[in-house]
Amino acid sequence: MNDTQAYLTPEKFEELKKELENLKTVRRKEVAESLEYARSLGDLSENAEYQEARDMQAAIEERINYLEQVIKEAKIVAHNKKGDIVGLGSEVSIQKEKDKTSHSYTIVGSDEANIHQGKLSYLSPLGEALMGKGKGDVFTFETPSGKQTYKVLKVS
Repeated sequence: MNDTQAYLTPEKFEELKKELENLKTVRRKEVAESLEYARSLGDLSENAEYQEARDMQAAIEERINYLEQVIKEAKIVAHNKKGDIVGLGSEVSIQKEKDKTSHSYTIVGSDEANIHQGKLSYLSPLGEALMGKGKGDVFTFETPSGKQTYKVLKVS
């Protein structure tokens, strides 16, 4: 795993544990059966099904190792209900300067960031700029298209 700490919400932590359990119990067995079947077809040097099953096995083992590492080193972040300062787990509404529409995000660790679901990584440029801000704060951060200025409308 990389040098940065993996921060996860309790929900994401449970999701990763379930995925790991599924990979270890169900997917490993399925791939083992595929390998056994492919071996029964004969000549392994020209057996595409065998190669595909081996590749799948390698991918599953790599994912298992990754998930075990994340689960072992993850810091579980429960949302602080005070709601006055943006931190991990905070739900925040912001408005771009000179724009009438607001945007709402939940600040999460990088492993569960998904902008389409409104989950913003605290390591992203916007996420970093939001950390530590409070309701009413105005802040500016750098984007590829130049500096952007926003106002924090709500923190919960």
